[in-house]
Amino acid sequence: MTRSTVSFLGGVREIGGNKIVIEDGDERILFDFGPSFSPAFEQFYVDFLQPRTASPIKDLLEFDLIPRVEGLYSEAALSGADLAYRAPEFHGIFLTHAHADHAGYLQYLDPEIPVYVGKGTRALLDAISQSTGQKYGEHDWRLFEDRTPVRIGGIEVVPHPVDHSIPFAYGYIVRTSEGSIAYTGDFRQHGPRAADTHAFFEAVEAEKVDAIAIEGTRAGNDPRMNFSEDGVRREVDRVLGSTHDIALACTYPRDVDRLLTLHAAARAAGRELLVSSRTAFLLNSMAPLFPAGAVPIPGKSAGLAVYARKKRMTYLWERPFLDAALPAEEVRRTGSRYLLALDFYHFPEMIDLRPPSNSPFIHSMSEPFSEDDVSDEVMHRWLDHFGLTFLQAHASGHASGPELMSLLDRVRAGTVFPIHTENPEAFRAHSGRVVPPELRERYPIGGSAGVSR
Repeated sequence: MTRSTVSFLGGVREIGGNKIVIEDGDERILFDFGPSFSPAFEQFYVDFLQPRTASPIKDLLEFDLIPRVEGLYSEAALSGADLAYRAPEFHGIFLTHAHADHAGYLQYLDPEIPVYVGKGTRALLDAISQSTGQKYGEHDWRLFEDRTPVRIGGIEVVPHPVDHSIPFAYGYIVRTSEGSIAYTGDFRQHGPRAADTHAFFEAVEAEKVDAIAIEGTRAGNDPRMNFSEDGVRREVDRVLGSTHDIALACTYPRDVDRLLTLHAAARAAGRELLVSSRTAFLLNSMAPLFPAGAVPIPGKSAGLAVYARKKRMTYLWERPFLDAALPAEEVRRTGSRYLLALDFYHFPEMIDLRPPSNSPFIHSMSEPFSEDDVSDEVMHRWLDHFGLTFLQAHASGHASGPELMSLLDRVRAGTVFPIHTENPEAFRAHSGRVVPPELRERYPIGGSAGVSR
């Protein structure tokens, strides 16, 4: 009987929702646990129609939106569900990074199961929780060190930092009694920490892993532009050098690398980067985890300021950043001094800011996956209303299709499991054994999982 297996409870033929189980005899560990980005969720829950907080698992199980697994969920989360509470049957949970589709359902898991994260990921989860209300639950948090093995019974897990669009992201090499498997998490090799990704795949290659579970967000034909982070900087420099009006940039609020790029470009152009109080709180929380001076701190670093949004109430966590925050009237009067980082959901601020017609709007986020992207249509209506000039400048958080194939040819894993992708068939371009996984199917690690090479 096979002792060592891997199974997939999510992330199968979908982007996001990774939930990977590795078992070795009596030991069972879980990697990531977040919601999917697939259309299935939005067939039942959308906008403010969400699962009830008093019975979340019940509401998600009703539509098969969360796996039916015993010995995983907390007693409180199972309230009213037709799945009985059982003492934990998992011995550890490892997170690759703090994006919601990998960590967002952590709040439902049994607090007795240890959760293993890097120090930076733990701090980032805390900052997100404080500033957004996102809950992760009470857990037995255990911090690991980069590239230092963690042993759980007979399983050894080695965390390796990788480059992604959120800091402190990891891939893992997992050693079991019958073989080894690598799990990439989400990664790229065109950002500021590309060297980390290269080092991880060098370790995977040296390990001669029997299998690899690899993300494929951009596998296949991806028509979107493939900027590097340096390419984003050059484009922002060009835009700021060609306007005397305020410039606006829309980016992901937790993409610290992009915020650093925008800050550096603003300073080079003699401007200040204006951020929301939430972004200011994030930067202030992250700064101690980076080399001194690498992350600007609101109120202490040149070229960074906070804009005062018009709202009825403020929170304790944001109050330290509001005393010197600039109101819309001041920004409108001296707009040429600023590059404003504006979240999509803060677009109503433009009504007070009144940016001059033809002011540049730098869209530093993923391009829409289809022409039916509703939020993209709404965004362009706002830009058209104010006469803003749209410009795209984004470096993806994911490796491109050709990069994925090149890495797989290099590491020569026995079996390739494509996950976090809507297009697993694209991996057929790889010359090795590719197995698009099925939900909850157990696959052996080592032995019959590999191929002769």
